[in-house]
Amino acid sequence: MLISTKMIKTFLFFFQKMLIWIYLLFNLSLFSQQKLIISGKVTDGKNFEIPYAAVGITGKYIGTSTTEEGSFSFIITNKELSDTLKISSLGYETFKINMKDYLKLENKVIVLKEKFTELSEVVVLAPINYVSNSIKKLKENTLSDTHQLNILYRRWDIEEKECRYFIEHHLKSIDKGPFSNIVKFSVDNARKSADYRLVKNEARFHPLKYMEWNNPLRKGLRVKSFKWKKTKDTNYDGEDVLVFEGLKKNNDKLVLYIGFETNRIYKVEYNFTPNTGKSQEGIWTYKKNSKGKLYLSYHTRIWKGARKLPENVKKIMLANGQKVREYYPVEFRHEAMVLNLIEDKREFDNFQQSDQKDMSLYKIPYRKNFWDNISVPPKTKYYKKNIGMLEALYGVPIETQFKYSNN
Repeated sequence: MLISTKMIKTFLFFFQKMLIWIYLLFNLSLFSQQKLIISGKVTDGKNFEIPYAAVGITGKYIGTSTTEEGSFSFIITNKELSDTLKISSLGYETFKINMKDYLKLENKVIVLKEKFTELSEVVVLAPINYVSNSIKKLKENTLSDTHQLNILYRRWDIEEKECRYFIEHHLKSIDKGPFSNIVKFSVDNARKSADYRLVKNEARFHPLKYMEWNNPLRKGLRVKSFKWKKTKDTNYDGEDVLVFEGLKKNNDKLVLYIGFETNRIYKVEYNFTPNTGKSQEGIWTYKKNSKGKLYLSYHTRIWKGARKLPENVKKIMLANGQKVREYYPVEFRHEAMVLNLIEDKREFDNFQQSDQKDMSLYKIPYRKNFWDNISVPPKTKYYKKNIGMLEALYGVPIETQFKYSNN
């Protein structure tokens, strides 16, 4: 069969049209998925920073929590430009603004208005009754259906008030909320500094498990083992909140922020003496999903104590004429920031349970492109100070440490 010149021209015409359409569709797809960094700061009317405020997109599980300095940063795509930015914190009115309007602001500082409550004359129940009711309704008030949390987990190792090690994991976990246990987790990305520690302590489990085990809500809280009192009234996202402080005979202290009408527990503060170490204090904050169920938003804890110096390190120090002590004061500071919540099981990532071991023992290559494209929090003074210490020890930039310490 002979192909005429006219047929060839017709074919080329439609083929060119098709290529143009493919090009346009491809670029439209790229445009719709273009990433934008949303950053800013949250303060009160007196210009004081508001830490641990929930920041995110209304109706979607994209967002973060403010740092201890009130700053925040997270990534969105063009699809979220028509959505609403929502910021909520205990003690303040919830703030909402259209994302496009927020991006137009020259000074991206959100000032939250303090909200006062008048509950003193209304509250008639004994404090222990409010606490007991909140524990009874824990499963009802929290996201107890199986869900996935994508978490950024950090640990700082401090020896004699000097930072000697920093490690960061991005991990995925399958959870059922504080009424249950974490089902499984997987570490998919990691970066760490050079290891300058004198005492290389290795935990038996990933610290995500200790975050779970140290949470009083997950341990089956024995309410009657504490002496409870109401310390103040506040509010969160439109609901009046009562703050109760529980004290044990050994001075372990537990503080719960409980919704007056719903009995939701919005925040947990726990200071106690661990089995090993001098002290430990932790904070767990929760925020609502689209149905008002609470899920973890942010966690931080600090363990303080001392570690015995290894014999080989002692010998090296003595040989160099250095003074040697039997025990060295150490501090471990942990942070877990939930970057994303996935509730639809069909959208869960398919992953296997990671081995349980210390954070430092996971052999995962450093992928710079990954870390450049996820929602990491702004660099706080604490972050800059410790990174500065790590860089000053031998004059090695942190990015170089990340590159060569993870291979």
